Amino acid sequence: MSLEHFISIHDITRDEFNHLMDLGFRLKKETKQGVSHPILKGQVLGMIFTKSSTRTRISFETGMYQLGGYPIFLSSHDIQLGRGESIYDTANVMSRFVNGIMIRTYDHQDVLDLARYGSVPVINGLTDLLHPCQVMADLMTVYEHKGRLEGLKLAYIGDGNNMAHSLLYGCAKAGMDISVATPKGYEPNAEIVENAKADAKETGSEVVVTYDPVEAMTGADVVCTDTWVSMGQEEEKAERIKVFRDYQINGELFAKSKEDSIFIHCLPAYRGYEVTEDIIDGPRSVIFDEAENRLHAQKAVMAAVMGKI
Repeated sequence: MSLEHFISIHDITRDEFNHLMDLGFRLKKETKQGVSHPILKGQVLGMIFTKSSTRTRISFETGMYQLGGYPIFLSSHDIQLGRGESIYDTANVMSRFVNGIMIRTYDHQDVLDLARYGSVPVINGLTDLLHPCQVMADLMTVYEHKGRLEGLKLAYIGDGNNMAHSLLYGCAKAGMDISVATPKGYEPNAEIVENAKADAKETGSEVVVTYDPVEAMTGADVVCTDTWVSMGQEEEKAERIKVFRDYQINGELFAKSKEDSIFIHCLPAYRGYEVTEDIIDGPRSVIFDEAENRLHAQKAVMAAVMGKI
């Protein structure tokens, strides 16, 4: 398998998607059995963070060590990119030093430009538009708990943000139905919705975008939400809490999903806002399995793009 970059789930084929999923499961199983995987022995991953993170940093660093390589953490304060150096120069210079670049940032164009101007694989650790590594982990978790992806329904309730976008792409690629419910004015990007619908036609799944959380939730096998106030939106907090209050995942709304549905959340979560404690800490919540799978999904991505596995 030869993936040049990993920037968007929409960009990869269904065969490539399935390969990444299978590889993630294999690496997870064998790691727990004590099998070592020196797939990236001697390789270096440069990790650019202009947005801070708990799970992204720890999972990529741990994963790189487990694959035999070396991660280098680079905050915006550590590199000249944060002081005005161009992406063109940064991409060219880093390509002389490292074997791959992971970037977690605000502007999606920065990821595209790194891939365009550099000569090493680029992995999208998160942008304001997409969060593909998280969704690979999400879908691994769903498969582990449901035994399949095709034919299931995922309900996403909340902000039409980067998580909604990548879930649209991921579910469409996996053959899962997805219903996204947002308040008016907070809908997902229209182009992404259309791209997801095109992918869904190929896999026989359905994409629905609605303002009605009950409609989206009804009959769902998987329920997902995200924070109402993402990094950089702190000034909008009071307004967003008012706008999203009818989109909280609580007992009443959760009851519209199937009796054996599961709850996922990319974390960090804010209990009492987008989800109530009885749901996120309840028996059908799988958020910590999901968090662990960030490690295994990202190892699969790194092994595929940097190790050509």
